[in-house]
Amino acid sequence: MEENELIPHLFRTEYRKLVSVLAYLFGIEHIEVAEDIASDTFLVAAETWSIKGVPDNPVGWLYTVAKNRTKNYLKRNSLFEQKIATEIRHSSQEGEEIEIDMSQKNITDSQLAMIFTVCNPAISGDSQVALALNLLCGFGIQEIADAFITNKEVIYKRLNRAKDKLKEARIRIEQPGPSEIGNRLDSVLTTLYLLYSEGYYSTSQNTTLRKDLCAEAMRLNFLLIENENTDRPEVNALMALMCFHSSRFEARTNQNGEMVLYEDQDEQLWNRELIEKGAYFLSRASQGSKLSRYHVEAGIAYWHTHKEDSAEKWEHILDLYNHLLVAEYSPIAALNRTYAVAKVKGNAAAIAEAEKLNLTNNHFYYSLLGTLYTGVDNARAVEHFKTAVKLAYTAPDKAMMLKNVRKLEG
Repeated sequence: MEENELIPHLFRTEYRKLVSVLAYLFGIEHIEVAEDIASDTFLVAAETWSIKGVPDNPVGWLYTVAKNRTKNYLKRNSLFEQKIATEIRHSSQEGEEIEIDMSQKNITDSQLAMIFTVCNPAISGDSQVALALNLLCGFGIQEIADAFITNKEVIYKRLNRAKDKLKEARIRIEQPGPSEIGNRLDSVLTTLYLLYSEGYYSTSQNTTLRKDLCAEAMRLNFLLIENENTDRPEVNALMALMCFHSSRFEARTNQNGEMVLYEDQDEQLWNRELIEKGAYFLSRASQGSKLSRYHVEAGIAYWHTHKEDSAEKWEHILDLYNHLLVAEYSPIAALNRTYAVAKVKGNAAAIAEAEKLNLTNNHFYYSLLGTLYTGVDNARAVEHFKTAVKLAYTAPDKAMMLKNVRKLEG
């Protein structure tokens, strides 16, 4: 890998580790210090490697520089050292130099602690996702702004407000105990679910960014699975859901970036390895008596990995949607359910169900109505597709609706 590609790659994979370890060491009130040292480490790498070349072990080089710069910071800032040195959880015996532990175990422990810190009810859901992208995934302000389809100023303010609230609440960055896991795991999983959804259902046309968001959500979820205290059925169910959805990622858009409807997807583009992994995690999720929304959604996604258009398949999917709406109602889930209704009970029944939702600000609502009315009342179908075009965010989505209009109008 060339130097101009290596440093950005390492920044994405190692920056988050450095921040987590240093924040775990210093506490949330000094999060900016951790971020500054991590950022400064990469600046030094860019300057040094451009002159002396890339070292044999670039990751080890980064960790060594980060350790040295942390020790130098502590020596230069006596007040900082006096305030936190006695509280640093990984400090050596009194009088000895503080050790910055960059072992794989401590990196993993630090990231797990940071997940539970970031996913705190003291801050909003959007702020949790933004903070997770920034601190846990190494995404820059512009990348996060792109993910949320907003500007850098909005994200900058959102991140700062979130950090301030965590400091005000005096949230500790620590390994979650049994009670903490019990109380906060739902919040953590919701954040990971939203993070994944930002990628999978993103209105951004940046395919690379969308895949990165999904990959990061899966990576963080796997950290929970690797820890025996957080390896719960609902965690495995969410991982199964992500695997099943990700298995169809390549088939969801065509070469022009246009969305490909499920029934038109090329099954050969589905990732069989991810489908098998999803089945493995869904099997693990079946242990215990708790049935979470992730179990139900993973079940729906599982049946969608079977391309054959059988009655059994759609009856299972409709039944699962019914369970999902009883457990946790969502207008979007209700909208998605109507497609299964059409497959089981016919378009007329599905149209009646869909129109009750009245989601007049959602282009997917009108797109679905257009699909349901096709062959029943083509004039109404065209009308709905044209409304969907007006409401759609992206050019590829608009192009798909217009293609349907042209097809119906001949």
